[in-house]
Amino acid sequence: MASVMKNTTRREFLSIASASATAAALAGPGLLHSAEPGAKLSSHRVPVLIGSHGADGILTYFWNPATGDLKPGLRNNSVSSVAWLAFSHGHEFVYSASELDTFEGKPAGEVASFRLAEDGSVRQLSARNSAGTGTCHVAVDATGQMMLAADYTGASAASFRIRDGKLSEPVWTVHYTEHGPNPDRQQTAHAHFASFSPDNRFAYINDLGDDAIHIYKPNPATAGMTAAGIYHGAPGSGARTLHFHPNGHTAYCMNELVSTVDVLEWHKTDGSLTLVDRIHLLPDGYKGPSRGCDTVITRDGRFVYFANRDDNFLYSFKADFATGKLTPMKRSNCGGKTPRNFTLDPTERWMLVANQDSNLIGIFRRDAKTGELADEGKSVEAPIPMRILFA
Repeated sequence: MASVMKNTTRREFLSIASASATAAALAGPGLLHSAEPGAKLSSHRVPVLIGSHGADGILTYFWNPATGDLKPGLRNNSVSSVAWLAFSHGHEFVYSASELDTFEGKPAGEVASFRLAEDGSVRQLSARNSAGTGTCHVAVDATGQMMLAADYTGASAASFRIRDGKLSEPVWTVHYTEHGPNPDRQQTAHAHFASFSPDNRFAYINDLGDDAIHIYKPNPATAGMTAAGIYHGAPGSGARTLHFHPNGHTAYCMNELVSTVDVLEWHKTDGSLTLVDRIHLLPDGYKGPSRGCDTVITRDGRFVYFANRDDNFLYSFKADFATGKLTPMKRSNCGGKTPRNFTLDPTERWMLVANQDSNLIGIFRRDAKTGELADEGKSVEAPIPMRILFA
């Protein structure tokens, strides 16, 4: 797979560089509106939303699950510098996190909401300040009544009420002050990821700067949050993301700074997390830079995949459904540089990878029986892709 452009891998560059030039260079006529808003699509034109860190923050592509082809289609420039997208239950509304230093004259990132049409176009409903700068992640609870946002550089998090897809002003905010021992990456706290437990009774904020996962008891009716505990990972590990296994009691925490995964037992009674195992993703003897990134779990819970952003690989594992225990399979090509996010298509026959620093979506065939990913795939241009979301 050929890279179409080489970009810096530093978060600081993304926050100050002019992404519009990159987006314009890659957009081309194929990204112009190609259908009337609300038009119905065939089963071979499945909308896929791409969160882009460029000037057009939400891009709609069209997916053919039979062939694994991804075609550019629509773009939306009402938001920029999008680091994450999330759906409400039922996919009627989509929510974005924009990694900004200022929004509406305040030192904060932006969160926004949109109504999704059948053709994959989005219409903005609301836009709000988050609690701090560098908003990088949002999550919506199972009731669709509240949303959480995590602010990386702001070391903060916020909750919002949702009514008819529209976001309220922040209801609850928190600013974290503790930090870990890594002098380059942990000078301050860094809220990085928000999530809800499988039963929707608990909420979690991963703090990469403090090697911690903060646990809360949410109130969906008010969007209020009550502190309920904290999980402490290994010092200097950088707790980046948290994903729950379908077995209902296992969770995986990706540790960015050391490329390890904490296999955790989730306790339904109080929402707490305890360490069961720690998986190392890097080859034996490796001493270079490393940034663990994201996690994908198959619907049946039999396979789990992790990504690394400096070595640019995906790592496939078999998972024991009852225990969540992981058995390594193989590392494979991600199709570009800096795999920021990756996901399976709805058929789970294809893995799509957002390669942030090569402006490419990598597409790999997957064997549903063995879980193995193809060694070679295809690539599609996309400006600074940060998130892939199937409509």
